[in-house]
Amino acid sequence: MPAKHISFSESFLGFGSYILQNLNEPKSVDELWQNYQQDLQNELYFAKHSFDNLVMTLLFLHSIDVVKEVNAKVVKNETH
Repeated sequence: MPAKHISFSESFLGFGSYILQNLNEPKSVDELWQNYQQDLQNELYFAKHSFDNLVMTLLFLHSIDVVKEVNAKVVKNETH
């Protein structure tokens, strides 16, 4: 969650927003991680996150029913 001492992009909420923007098609966790690493290197995303943060952010998005797992891929849950 955004806090007084971190930027929005450093928060799980901000990282979750970034993941959702890059989830136009089903992707594995490894593909999401590789895309994030490329965007970080190309300075398209500025906050550094660990792989653990990616997993926790996916868990957060799953807990609020925004993403789901289908055939070992992460997909947007567009049933709402």
